[in-house]
Amino acid sequence: MSSFLSVEQSLTGRRWIGPTPEADRLAEAMAQQTRLPLPLARILVARGVTPEESEGFLEPTIRELLPDPRSLRDMEQAAARFLKAVKAGEKIAVFADYDVDGGSSAALLINWLRAMGREATLYIPDRIDEGYGPNVPAMESLGAEHPLIVCVDCGTLSHEPVAAAKPADVVILDHHLGGETLPPALAVVNPNRQDETGELGHLCAASVVFLMLVEANRQLRDEGVQGPPLMTLLDLVALATVADVAPLTGCNRALVRQGLKIMARRERPGLVALSDVARLDRAPAAYHLGFVLGPRINAGGRIGAADLGARLLSTTDPHEAQSIADRLDQLNTERREVENAVREAALSQAEERGLNAPLVWAAGAGWHPGVVGIVAARLKEATNRPSVVIGVEGGIGKGSARSVAGVDIGAAIQRVAAEGLLLKGGGHKMAAGLTVEEDKLEPAMARLSELLAKQGAGEIGPRDLRLDGMLMPGAATPQLIEDLDRAGPFGQGAPAPRFAFADMEVVGARRIGESHLRFNFGDGMGGRIEAICFGAFDGPLGPALSQPGAQRFHLAGRLEINTWGGRNKVQLRLEDAAEA
Repeated sequence: MSSFLSVEQSLTGRRWIGPTPEADRLAEAMAQQTRLPLPLARILVARGVTPEESEGFLEPTIRELLPDPRSLRDMEQAAARFLKAVKAGEKIAVFADYDVDGGSSAALLINWLRAMGREATLYIPDRIDEGYGPNVPAMESLGAEHPLIVCVDCGTLSHEPVAAAKPADVVILDHHLGGETLPPALAVVNPNRQDETGELGHLCAASVVFLMLVEANRQLRDEGVQGPPLMTLLDLVALATVADVAPLTGCNRALVRQGLKIMARRERPGLVALSDVARLDRAPAAYHLGFVLGPRINAGGRIGAADLGARLLSTTDPHEAQSIADRLDQLNTERREVENAVREAALSQAEERGLNAPLVWAAGAGWHPGVVGIVAARLKEATNRPSVVIGVEGGIGKGSARSVAGVDIGAAIQRVAAEGLLLKGGGHKMAAGLTVEEDKLEPAMARLSELLAKQGAGEIGPRDLRLDGMLMPGAATPQLIEDLDRAGPFGQGAPAPRFAFADMEVVGARRIGESHLRFNFGDGMGGRIEAICFGAFDGPLGPALSQPGAQRFHLAGRLEINTWGGRNKVQLRLEDAAEA
């Protein structure tokens, strides 16, 4: 495939790839047949949408795309036991993971129970003292006081802790990769159980919880009882789906699309307070869930009180919501400082080890376990390689892994754990966690690298930059962005449209903050757009584009609306550039 605009190596070292001639023909045919704008038709063709499917794709509905809850194993038993506890007034404990998905999952149950006149005991383990998932002391304690424990976003690999919960019944609602055997729970609802088809493996835990509530309402309806409304809970499902980096395809896309509409109503006190403290002055898009709200909620589980996120998402008290949101915002600032220090050390260590191996990894004494996942993601983005970052304390390393498309890191880590080189480990295709003894660190990472190499991780080159076509500045209008947004929401598995602007003159370039760049560009024929490039001076883009002179550039990025002072302007979020 030839490069787009003949860019074989951009300023960031990437080759630009555009639509194929066949995709261009299909897009033009679709635009003629459906009367959709050509740039939108290009996006639909890239998603594999036919002209006949375009209307349904652009208006996805929960009714058409939500899977039948009973297609998941153990679902009917899980919902029936949950309802039995509700009707009998039994004490219910919700044991949740400490991230956004776990907090959202817990909040879904708490809000539903509250609508039924019931309360639940919330238990979220401390990341440092207890680690991920159910543990024996906590489950013993909860089991002694609660006839039912519902584990959300965790529990699929927790055989001993689940057994320790007796005499309580345990229901697990999870999405992490299952092992060959399941823990002794009453029900394990998980689309990534080994005896599932995998068709719903893209669901996050909050979606699994939502499906259980759909089934619970169905069982109530069969008894002539009206259950609590569920559509108003979709803001929590949307938040979890995006923050957990689930692919925004199929039913996930419909869930997030509807959830964003619910969130725009500003009816959940916790999300209202968090949006305000983050100075989010517009209706949220998927981007804001992943990069504005999600990191703040995660900050509680990373370096603060583990239950802050779930409490924020489930509270009905605006004053409590404001207090928690302020605390999470403060913790997020502290998290950034800790992350920056670990990131610099990890990148330096990984560079010494080599960035072209099938696995890029780093480990350090005292690295905060709450930020190793974020740093692993940064390493992955910088190298386009599966990455692992481990913090070591007292001879034990706790780490997080992040992967690239086509490489299943969860399965590989589970294999290394089964072979005895890890104390424990698991997750899903794109992200996983692990615990390892310090003296087994090197052989464990060597074995993991070997397994990833068999999946082709060592053959991945620098990322190509995929473009959806070329635009002239005059065509980049607010109406075009509104049209393109109909193909959203955009995120994992459904990237936002990215366009190139060829042979542009860059003017008025100025540094913003420590490392960002803002400038204007135009084609010399009157069309001019403002652009921003975040972190431009952390790499080659800032120095190159800010140099005075007549040099012209091809520019590539994503279009967005910048709202300032009540006015809407088109802005390019620059991702790459090449000399014209």
